[in-house]
Amino acid sequence: VTPTIMPGKPKKGKETATPVQSIDSGVYIFPNGERYDGECKVGKDGHVERNGTGTHHSGDGTCYSGQWEHDLMTGNGEMKFPSGAVYQGSFELNQYHGTGTYTWPDGSQFSGGVVHNRFEGRGEYIDSSGRVWTGIFDGKVTNGLRLKLS
Repeated sequence: VTPTIMPGKPKKGKETATPVQSIDSGVYIFPNGERYDGECKVGKDGHVERNGTGTHHSGDGTCYSGQWEHDLMTGNGEMKFPSGAVYQGSFELNQYHGTGTYTWPDGSQFSGGVVHNRFEGRGEYIDSSGRVWTGIFDGKVTNGLRLKLS
């Protein structure tokens, strides 16, 4: 899919030694109406990849703002959903991966390890009543969670 390119300005200090690629910024409107505003890399074949920092607005109202590498959400970022849910944290290859915080529309929240979009390892869950639960998470299984007393 080749986006419509609205040129921006080259970022100072972002030039590469290889003449094949350059880092630019701009606004890109995709044929499906989605929009990307941020840094990109243009290869010798003219293919544009999101690369660097930018914001992508999807047609369904989802918005990702953060780091990109080779057209994939990779690095730190924030994803907001039309439901009001928000994920802030690490991404790798378009997935939540590393550490992060996921907040549901009712205000409940998970903070901790995330592996390939699953809550994994030590974490903390705050329910919608404000109670804090800590323990080891394994995807949807949360054996051994403990209520943290104030």
